[in-house]
Amino acid sequence: MARTASFDRDAVVRAAMDAFWTTGYEGAGIADLERATGLRRSSIYNSFGSKRGLFDAAVEQYLDDVIRPRLEPLTAAPVSPDAVIGYLAGLRDAFADPASLAARSGCMLINTAGAPIGEDSAVAASVSAYRDELRAALKRGITARLPHLDPGAADRLADACTGQVVAALALARIDRSSATAAVDTALALIAAA
Repeated sequence: MARTASFDRDAVVRAAMDAFWTTGYEGAGIADLERATGLRRSSIYNSFGSKRGLFDAAVEQYLDDVIRPRLEPLTAAPVSPDAVIGYLAGLRDAFADPASLAARSGCMLINTAGAPIGEDSAVAASVSAYRDELRAALKRGITARLPHLDPGAADRLADACTGQVVAALALARIDRSSATAAVDTALALIAAA
Protein backbone atom coordinates (compact mmCIF):
# COMPACT_ATOMS: atom_id res chain seq x y z
CA MET A 1 0.00 0.00 0.00
CA ALA A 2 1.40 3.41 -1.04
CA ARG A 3 2.10 6.00 1.64
CA THR A 4 0.33 9.34 1.59
CA ALA A 5 2.53 12.19 0.40
CA SER A 6 3.69 14.35 3.31
CA PHE A 7 5.40 17.30 1.69
CA ASP A 8 4.54 20.81 0.57
CA ARG A 9 3.66 20.25 -3.09
CA ASP A 10 4.04 23.94 -4.00
CA ALA A 11 7.50 24.14 -2.43
CA VAL A 12 8.58 20.98 -4.26
CA VAL A 13 7.29 22.25 -7.60
CA ARG A 14 8.99 25.64 -7.06
CA ALA A 15 12.29 23.90 -6.28
CA ALA A 16 11.92 21.76 -9.41
CA MET A 17 11.03 24.88 -11.40
CA ASP A 18 14.29 26.51 -10.32
CA ALA A 19 16.23 23.38 -11.30
CA PHE A 20 14.59 23.14 -14.73
CA TRP A 21 14.91 26.90 -15.27
CA THR A 22 18.61 26.86 -14.45
CA THR A 23 19.71 23.69 -16.27
CA GLY A 24 16.83 22.80 -18.60
CA TYR A 25 14.76 19.64 -18.80
CA GLU A 26 17.58 17.51 -20.18
CA GLY A 27 20.15 18.96 -17.78
CA ALA A 28 18.08 18.27 -14.67
CA GLY A 29 18.52 14.59 -13.92
CA ILE A 30 16.46 12.71 -11.36
CA ALA A 31 19.34 12.90 -8.86
CA ASP A 32 19.42 16.70 -9.35
CA LEU A 33 15.68 16.88 -8.81
CA GLU A 34 15.97 14.74 -5.68
CA ARG A 35 18.56 17.18 -4.30
CA ALA A 36 16.56 20.24 -5.32
CA THR A 37 13.20 19.05 -3.99
CA GLY A 38 14.30 16.94 -1.04
CA LEU A 39 12.16 14.08 -2.36
CA ARG A 40 13.29 10.61 -3.21
CA ARG A 41 12.91 9.26 -6.71
CA SER A 42 9.98 7.07 -5.65
CA SER A 43 8.14 10.10 -4.20
CA ILE A 44 8.70 12.08 -7.39
CA TYR A 45 7.29 9.24 -9.46
CA ASN A 46 4.42 8.51 -7.04
CA SER A 47 3.42 12.17 -6.83
CA PHE A 48 4.06 13.38 -10.39
CA GLY A 49 4.11 10.17 -12.44
CA SER A 50 7.48 10.93 -14.02
CA LYS A 51 10.17 13.54 -14.44
CA ARG A 52 8.01 14.90 -17.24
CA GLY A 53 5.01 15.17 -14.92
CA LEU A 54 7.13 17.21 -12.50
CA PHE A 55 8.33 19.36 -15.41
CA ASP A 56 4.75 20.01 -16.54
CA ALA A 57 3.86 21.09 -12.99
CA ALA A 58 6.96 23.32 -12.94
CA VAL A 59 5.92 24.98 -16.22
CA GLU A 60 2.51 25.84 -14.76
CA GLN A 61 4.19 27.16 -11.61
CA TYR A 62 6.54 29.27 -13.76
CA LEU A 63 3.60 30.78 -15.62
CA ASP A 64 1.73 31.48 -12.37
CA ASP A 65 4.67 32.75 -10.28
CA VAL A 66 6.92 34.47 -12.81
CA ILE A 67 5.17 35.27 -16.09
CA ARG A 68 1.61 36.24 -15.19
CA PRO A 69 2.51 38.58 -12.32
CA ARG A 70 4.78 40.51 -14.70
CA LEU A 71 2.04 40.61 -17.34
CA GLU A 72 -0.72 41.54 -14.88
CA PRO A 73 -0.52 45.32 -15.47
CA LEU A 74 -1.03 44.57 -19.18
CA THR A 75 -3.96 42.23 -18.62
CA ALA A 76 -5.81 44.20 -15.92
CA ALA A 77 -8.85 46.28 -16.69
CA PRO A 78 -8.28 49.03 -17.47
CA VAL A 79 -4.71 48.95 -18.74
CA SER A 80 -2.71 52.01 -17.76
CA PRO A 81 -1.11 53.94 -20.64
CA ASP A 82 2.25 53.44 -18.88
CA ALA A 83 1.85 49.67 -18.36
CA VAL A 84 3.71 48.55 -21.48
CA ILE A 85 6.64 50.88 -20.74
CA GLY A 86 6.68 49.63 -17.14
CA TYR A 87 6.70 46.00 -18.28
CA LEU A 88 9.56 46.54 -20.73
CA ALA A 89 11.57 48.68 -18.30
CA GLY A 90 11.15 46.03 -15.60
CA LEU A 91 12.31 43.33 -17.98
CA ARG A 92 15.28 45.45 -19.00
CA ASP A 93 16.18 46.04 -15.34
CA ALA A 94 15.98 42.30 -14.65
CA PHE A 95 18.39 41.58 -17.50
CA ALA A 96 20.75 44.34 -16.38
CA ASP A 97 20.99 42.86 -12.86
CA PRO A 98 23.51 39.99 -13.02
CA ALA A 99 22.12 38.58 -9.77
CA SER A 100 18.59 38.13 -11.14
CA LEU A 101 17.45 34.68 -12.24
CA ALA A 102 16.18 36.22 -15.49
CA ALA A 103 19.69 37.50 -16.28
CA ARG A 104 21.36 34.22 -15.32
CA SER A 105 18.86 31.84 -16.86
CA GLY A 106 16.68 33.72 -19.36
CA CYS A 107 13.15 32.40 -19.79
CA MET A 108 12.39 28.81 -18.86
CA LEU A 109 9.88 28.43 -21.70
CA ILE A 110 11.97 30.09 -24.41
CA ASN A 111 14.94 27.96 -23.34
CA THR A 112 12.70 24.89 -23.55
CA ALA A 113 11.65 25.79 -27.10
CA GLY A 114 15.24 25.37 -28.28
CA ALA A 115 15.88 22.14 -26.38
CA PRO A 116 15.02 18.59 -27.49
CA ILE A 117 11.97 18.54 -25.15
CA GLY A 118 10.62 21.47 -27.19
CA GLU A 119 9.87 19.06 -30.02
CA ASP A 120 7.22 17.34 -27.87
CA SER A 121 3.81 18.50 -29.13
CA ALA A 122 2.43 19.29 -25.67
CA VAL A 123 5.53 21.28 -24.71
CA ALA A 124 5.49 23.08 -28.07
CA ALA A 125 1.83 23.96 -27.46
CA SER A 126 2.71 25.37 -24.01
CA VAL A 127 5.50 27.53 -25.47
CA SER A 128 3.24 28.71 -28.28
CA ALA A 129 0.44 29.54 -25.82
CA TYR A 130 2.91 31.53 -23.72
CA ARG A 131 4.03 33.50 -26.77
CA ASP A 132 0.38 34.21 -27.65
CA GLU A 133 -0.31 35.33 -24.07
CA LEU A 134 2.72 37.63 -24.18
CA ARG A 135 1.69 39.11 -27.53
CA ALA A 136 -1.90 39.70 -26.42
CA ALA A 137 -0.69 41.43 -23.26
CA LEU A 138 1.74 43.62 -25.19
CA LYS A 139 -0.97 44.54 -27.67
CA ARG A 140 -3.27 45.60 -24.83
CA GLY A 141 -0.47 47.74 -23.42
CA ILE A 142 0.33 49.25 -26.82
CA THR A 143 -3.34 50.02 -27.45
CA ALA A 144 -3.63 51.71 -24.05
CA ARG A 145 -0.48 53.76 -24.66
CA LEU A 146 -1.20 54.60 -28.31
CA PRO A 147 -4.99 54.65 -28.73
CA HIS A 148 -4.63 56.59 -32.01
CA LEU A 149 -3.04 53.62 -33.81
CA ASP A 150 -5.25 51.79 -36.25
CA PRO A 151 -5.71 48.07 -35.39
CA GLY A 152 -3.36 46.90 -38.14
CA ALA A 153 -0.54 49.16 -36.95
CA ALA A 154 -1.14 48.06 -33.35
CA ASP A 155 -0.94 44.42 -34.46
CA ARG A 156 2.34 45.01 -36.32
CA LEU A 157 3.82 46.87 -33.35
CA ALA A 158 2.71 44.11 -30.98
CA ASP A 159 4.32 41.51 -33.26
CA ALA A 160 7.58 43.49 -33.44
CA CYS A 161 7.73 44.07 -29.68
CA THR A 162 6.91 40.43 -28.97
CA GLY A 163 9.74 39.39 -31.27
CA GLN A 164 12.14 41.71 -29.46
CA VAL A 165 11.07 40.40 -26.04
CA VAL A 166 11.39 36.76 -27.14
CA ALA A 167 14.84 37.53 -28.58
CA ALA A 168 15.83 39.22 -25.32
CA LEU A 169 14.61 36.24 -23.28
CA ALA A 170 16.58 33.87 -25.49
CA LEU A 171 19.76 35.97 -25.26
CA ALA A 172 19.67 36.86 -21.56
CA ARG A 173 21.72 33.94 -20.29
CA ILE A 174 24.49 34.29 -22.88
CA ASP A 175 24.61 38.01 -23.70
CA ARG A 176 22.87 40.35 -21.25
CA SER A 177 23.84 43.47 -23.18
CA SER A 178 22.17 42.16 -26.35
CA ALA A 179 19.11 41.19 -24.31
CA THR A 180 18.80 44.70 -22.89
CA ALA A 181 19.40 46.15 -26.37
CA ALA A 182 16.50 44.08 -27.73
CA VAL A 183 14.21 45.47 -25.01
CA ASP A 184 15.50 48.98 -25.78
CA THR A 185 14.53 48.41 -29.42
CA ALA A 186 10.99 47.50 -28.35
CA LEU A 187 10.84 50.68 -26.25
CA ALA A 188 12.13 52.72 -29.22
CA LEU A 189 9.53 51.20 -31.54
CA ILE A 190 6.77 52.23 -29.15
CA ALA A 191 8.23 55.72 -28.74
CA ALA A 192 8.43 56.13 -32.53
CA ALA A 193 4.80 55.13 -33.03
